[in-house]
Amino acid sequence: MSRPARQFFDFDAYLALEQESEVRHEYLDGEVWAMAGGSPEHSAVKVNVVALLRDRLRGRKCRVFDSDLRIRVPETGLGTYPDASVVCERLELDPEDRKGHTVTNPTVLIEVLSPSTEGYDRGEKLAHYKRIESVEEVVLVAHDDRRVDLWRREADGWTQRTYRDGESIALQSLDCELPVSEVFADPLS
Repeated sequence: MSRPARQFFDFDAYLALEQESEVRHEYLDGEVWAMAGGSPEHSAVKVNVVALLRDRLRGRKCRVFDSDLRIRVPETGLGTYPDASVVCERLELDPEDRKGHTVTNPTVLIEVLSPSTEGYDRGEKLAHYKRIESVEEVVLVAHDDRRVDLWRREADGWTQRTYRDGESIALQSLDCELPVSEVFADPLS
């Protein structure tokens, strides 16, 4: 049995697909693939992170976005939708997106991991994120443990620290802290 031919898209064709599709897609090197939906727990943790960041950044020159905002890695071309992102100062829009719906200058990127995407998020996707000049911190929230990994850009490269229940994630780029217990808070339990 033969395999179906792969279809390749330029970035413009990808943007047209995204405008018409009810499903979000990631884009890299002409390939497009659908992003999976998350579990109720994944969604609740994502909302907790967005709410915590919004509360702590109110009145400051940083804006919090949820997974509706597309981020593009200028150096590699990856177009993706992090679970949350923070942009400080003004938005820089991708010049290839004529509608202005793609941002290229996030300060902080947050991914809530899932069993099906953890390897990609901790590996290839993290490597893409680290290549965005404006990114100062990347937050990876575990799906199987009350644990958060923070990657921070330092003068001599990237450092990584793990935070657990009872600790607060220190986001230096935003001058704020997020208690791990509040990231995983569940109002139904």
